[in-house]
Amino acid sequence: METIDIAQEIRRVSARLDKAPQAIFYNAKAFAEAERTYRMELAKEITRLRAEGMQATLISDVARGNVAELKYKRDLAEGLYRSSLESTKALQAELSGLQSIFKQFNEM
Repeated sequence: METIDIAQEIRRVSARLDKAPQAIFYNAKAFAEAERTYRMELAKEITRLRAEGMQATLISDVARGNVAELKYKRDLAEGLYRSSLESTKALQAELSGLQSIFKQFNEM
């Protein structure tokens, strides 16, 4: 591998890293919206089940079961958000490694 190849790879990783904040923001917003939707629908479902006279000890489990699809979407959004954070950390580590290699080549 030559210094030119390393420099090009540094540019490629840097370009990807420049896009990371936007992806993190988008995923954080999607996660927050999914969380809000889930909690609002869960509260509505709990209220509906209470109004129907369901036994209090069952309400929580039944309500969560009734809005399970929203919880799935929330969990998926959270996973994507956390994944984007980890991806950014991996890109930063890759960039750091490439910069170290580039520095070593220039010192030779």
